[in-house]
Amino acid sequence: MQYPDESAIELRRDRLLAGLTLMGGVALVLALPFALQAGSEFFLPLTAALVIAVALVPLLEWLERHRVPAPLASLICVLLFIVAVNAALALIVVPAWQWLRMLPDRVDLIQSNLRPLIDFYSSLQQFIDDTLRNFVSGPIQEPVAVSGPPPQSLVDLVTSSAPNVLIQLFFAVLVIYFFLSGWTRLRKKAITSRSSFGGAMATARVIQDVVDDTSAYLGTITLINLLLGMFVAGCLWLLGMPTPLMWGGIATLLNYIPYFGPVLAAILLGLGGLMTFPDLWLAMLPGLIMIGAHLVEANLITPLVVGHRLTISPLMILVSLSFWSWVWGTPGALLAVPLLIIIQTVMEAAGTPDIAGFLFEHGTLVHDNSGRRKQRGAGDEHSG
Repeated sequence: MQYPDESAIELRRDRLLAGLTLMGGVALVLALPFALQAGSEFFLPLTAALVIAVALVPLLEWLERHRVPAPLASLICVLLFIVAVNAALALIVVPAWQWLRMLPDRVDLIQSNLRPLIDFYSSLQQFIDDTLRNFVSGPIQEPVAVSGPPPQSLVDLVTSSAPNVLIQLFFAVLVIYFFLSGWTRLRKKAITSRSSFGGAMATARVIQDVVDDTSAYLGTITLINLLLGMFVAGCLWLLGMPTPLMWGGIATLLNYIPYFGPVLAAILLGLGGLMTFPDLWLAMLPGLIMIGAHLVEANLITPLVVGHRLTISPLMILVSLSFWSWVWGTPGALLAVPLLIIIQTVMEAAGTPDIAGFLFEHGTLVHDNSGRRKQRGAGDEHSG
């Protein structure tokens, strides 16, 4: 009787464990979005707070190097962030509320500006209807207007949702503060708890890469978006459009959302132009300015400033944007790229899933990225 070789038994055992791991990973991936969506009141502020805290780590470390105690340095970082957010919201929300109040009074002006387009569309629709009637027996069914209850007042909406929002904001601020105050101790514990020197160095490298990549991306993108908003605000000021700083703030905020954010900003600016100027071509200039500024920023300035270190596949950005927008809406869209950077940095160190290798080759689930990391480290040393 011939017994199987021990190496063959070990190989089958490894493939079985890998198969179980693969099935468990697939089940986790399928269930995770629904869990995040159902628990958005907890997971969304927690995730946003962690991303913001990671981005504030360089400022925290700078304060600690200047002999500022960790609790005080964390408090300074949190206060600076709160002041910046409140200033941005005050700059955008208060004027935007005035524009919303003016909207019913400016409907006639908007209709007057859009009348040539409306007439053209009506003529085109009539031509299409007449053409279809020649090929189809029976009248064309008119679209059914769906009527619903009138929306509630904004005051009622804010009053009903304010307690929940305030609790989430307070929770996020506490997470940011305690994460920053314990950052040095947490990083030291994560490194010293490794059983080998190589593991400790790999952990330190991953932590530093996550902090560097996230803070570098958010810092450079914030600077670029602020310059974009200032440029748009200056152009609108020259056009004589009211509250140009508000529109610049909207352009800055929406430019954080790849692809769709600048388009939405251009639409809002076009609507603002229709509410302000009596001439159609002049009314379209604010939206065209936003589009032109974004094209220059996205194709020239951002690639030049960010460089190749933080280059991300456009397909991965689109997938991440779609996924997090589906899970958490607009806040998810704002967090899509920072979360993608963090996940990509960790996976580059831990190894990317190798489904094809598991199915068709040696039965492992992870690529070996050691060569890539060594090559990246050599490139960094060479550039230094």
